Amino acid sequence: MTNLRYDGSFEGLLTCVFEVYEHKLKSVNISTNLTKQDDLFAKTWQIETNTSRANRVQTKIIELAGKQAFTSLWKAYLSELPTIENTILQVVQQIITGKHNVLSNYSNADVVALQKVLKKVSRERHRMTAFVRFQQATDQIYYAIIEPDFNVLPLIRTHFKNRFADQQWLIFDQHRNYGIFYNLEEVIVVEPTIPTNETDLALRIPLTDCEAEFQRLWQSYFSATGIAARKNTKLHLQHVPKRYWNYLTEKTHGK
Repeated sequence: MTNLRYDGSFEGLLTCVFEVYEHKLKSVNISTNLTKQDDLFAKTWQIETNTSRANRVQTKIIELAGKQAFTSLWKAYLSELPTIENTILQVVQQIITGKHNVLSNYSNADVVALQKVLKKVSRERHRMTAFVRFQQATDQIYYAIIEPDFNVLPLIRTHFKNRFADQQWLIFDQHRNYGIFYNLEEVIVVEPTIPTNETDLALRIPLTDCEAEFQRLWQSYFSATGIAARKNTKLHLQHVPKRYWNYLTEKTHGK
């Protein structure tokens, strides 16, 4: 067994795939540098991200399977789930062997695993487009704090750029400590200079008087329109899981 450690970037993962073929490695385990200690009896290689090699792998995958297949591998990578790197490697190996319509081969365990991950990531992306709640700060920028299960910020940036093209906004992923900021021209990735946590960050954002009033009005409306006799908590939790409540204006009081 050979353990390949990389920096956690998608380019780093593709570089690992290149190394597997470059050195004709047969038994491989790919993991990030943050993974717990490897098997003491296995060889461990530290793989440095190489853009040129990563691009060669990308070009090969697109050539053999198409852009959509490559995008699916990237989306699966965004799940950050344990062993997803090895699942992606197995699927890439099938693509490179020349098998057609690999991602449609549901008789293959690795393909099935990949498709299940893609569904989870897609579901989380959809929920984030529905559950993001912006707050207007005194600097006239609209802020939203989220903490999704998967790294879906790259998947929702276009949606919010198109939907809120006339205002500056920042969506911050509390769990991964980075955000995306729209400056009326483009969406850029931003990272704080020091680690933050949800409570500190929320308290640091001074809201405009209008924003505070709008929040109170929305909470009152949400409470007033609820029909107690038709309350179905189980169904409600299926559509709006409780882990998202901290970021919903209508749920910040009277949970």
